Amino acid sequence: MLNDELRKKGELAKEAAFVLSTMATETKNNALLEMALALEENEAKILAANEIDMAAAEEKGIGKALLDRLALTPARIKDMADGLRAIAALPDPVGLVEGMWKGAQDIEIGKMRVPLGVIGIIYEARPNVTADAAGLCLKAGNAVILRGGSDALHSNIAITEVLVTAAEAAGLPAGSLQLIEDTSRETATQLMTMNEYLDVLIPRGGAGLIQSVVKNATVPVIETGIGNCHIYVDSKADLKMAEEIIINAKTQRPGVCNAAETLLVHEKVAAQFLPQVAEKLLAKGVELRGDAATRQYVPAAKEATEEDYQKEFLDLILAVKVVSSAQEAMAHIRRYGTRHSEAIVTEDYATARQFLQQVDAAAVYVNASTRFTDGFQFGFGAEIGISTQKIHARGPMGLKELTTVKYIIYGQGQTRK
Repeated sequence: MLNDELRKKGELAKEAAFVLSTMATETKNNALLEMALALEENEAKILAANEIDMAAAEEKGIGKALLDRLALTPARIKDMADGLRAIAALPDPVGLVEGMWKGAQDIEIGKMRVPLGVIGIIYEARPNVTADAAGLCLKAGNAVILRGGSDALHSNIAITEVLVTAAEAAGLPAGSLQLIEDTSRETATQLMTMNEYLDVLIPRGGAGLIQSVVKNATVPVIETGIGNCHIYVDSKADLKMAEEIIINAKTQRPGVCNAAETLLVHEKVAAQFLPQVAEKLLAKGVELRGDAATRQYVPAAKEATEEDYQKEFLDLILAVKVVSSAQEAMAHIRRYGTRHSEAIVTEDYATARQFLQQVDAAAVYVNASTRFTDGFQFGFGAEIGISTQKIHARGPMGLKELTTVKYIIYGQGQTRK
């Protein structure tokens, strides 16, 4: 049975979703621009709240990579605001008719994009998700109920208060954006069963969170990705390029889902490539865990276990393996990958094409870092998450993925014979 807070939020969200579904694009865009401005004007308030969360997280001994996910800075607040502005500048998918054709007895049939309705989002310690999710859901005509993690509670409350005040002042209905402040497991479990109010639930976080939602939810779920991402360095790779790609993919932000977790290296270039890339990775604080062949070239590497090749570290740890062919690399990815983002570094066109065709992932790269799997980088303004499913949405979920379709039919009195 739902508690009073969830029931009230659900009722408000349903009413708001009805209004938002037909709201003018100009009104929604203006609200997003006002929300962006409000984030910048309330920077001090948001940073003060984030300092409380950061102090508590450090006291709990949370690792550096996860602290980085939690931390806000003036630059990150500006990025959040710029993300909202970018969403405002994108075409509105709501109401778009995707073609018309004639059916039986010359009835005219079309597919129109419409909002999903009320979206619930459960996420962990990344307070920027609060702004990204709000902007995308509202632009796509959806009401949204957010439930962030306890580590980011003060940050999320501050951001939500700023966004709600600006959105409602710009004409969006009350209940368009709401945050559940009770971060208990019981409330999260209840949210997963709010079929009367939620149209879809999107989890965004680590393996434990996503598995919990998939296991317990009765609301339809769009599963976002655990990122056990691989970089394969082929025998015909530009090794300087490969070095730059793996260092970026592993160390730029190790605590995010599109960071590389495993490096696969062809045996023909391992003796040359591994010592030089290992030196640079170790200098950046990366712990290397490798198979016997890797440890032969990199004595500082620890022995890799089966679990290491399965794990999303979200930290400065990298599993390494030497392979005999591109086929072995792809077989390794097929066994251990999570269908998120995979990359090959090669100058061989045929091998690149084979990798693109045979690797099953939401994003497959040739000669580029996996760190580009991101809604902003893809030109979507922001993202609601990276879907690793094959139904409805896959990859970075932007505005279109937060809508569905309904068929619209025009007739002139036809009746079925």
